Amino acid sequence: MIAPFKAVTVYCSSSNACDAAFFQAARDLGAAIANSGWKLIYGGNSLGLMQAVADAARAAGGKVLGVTPRLLVDKGAADTLCELIVTDDMRQRKALMEEHGDAFIALPGGLGTFEEIFEIIVSHVLGFHVKPVILLNIAGYYDPLLAMIDHGIEHGFIKPKARRHFQVFSAVPPAIDYLRRTSTAL
Repeated sequence: MIAPFKAVTVYCSSSNACDAAFFQAARDLGAAIANSGWKLIYGGNSLGLMQAVADAARAAGGKVLGVTPRLLVDKGAADTLCELIVTDDMRQRKALMEEHGDAFIALPGGLGTFEEIFEIIVSHVLGFHVKPVILLNIAGYYDPLLAMIDHGIEHGFIKPKARRHFQVFSAVPPAIDYLRRTSTAL
């Protein structure tokens, strides 16, 4: 078991329409988190990459904590197989996911994933936390986003040092290796 991390928060899509490569990455990530002895913290829904990462963590013997708003529970989207925290709204959900995680990974996702990971990156830039932040750039999914960040740097809207506040990996194993090194360095 790796210490001192206890839990890794994963942000990802609830879409079932994603390419198979993204589902495989989610399964690989869930299993790797569990095999590292870390608890998975995630959005708490039984859809898309969220379900894939949680199912894989459970299958590998890991602990899973889902955090989802009441609205999604009422729509029947909640994962009933995990420890589940039900929140009043998305802001409370994000705060609890941040609070429970010792590191953050964004698998490919949509607007919600972008919003969640940007909030975590900005909090890191401002010094509200020093927890590792990773973009898992499966199949180049985040390439346009990274280009936009570089564009913002080029035009003076983003400070160049902002790129030091998150890591980018194109596969699960090097991302997990980075977290293991970071975890034992603390």
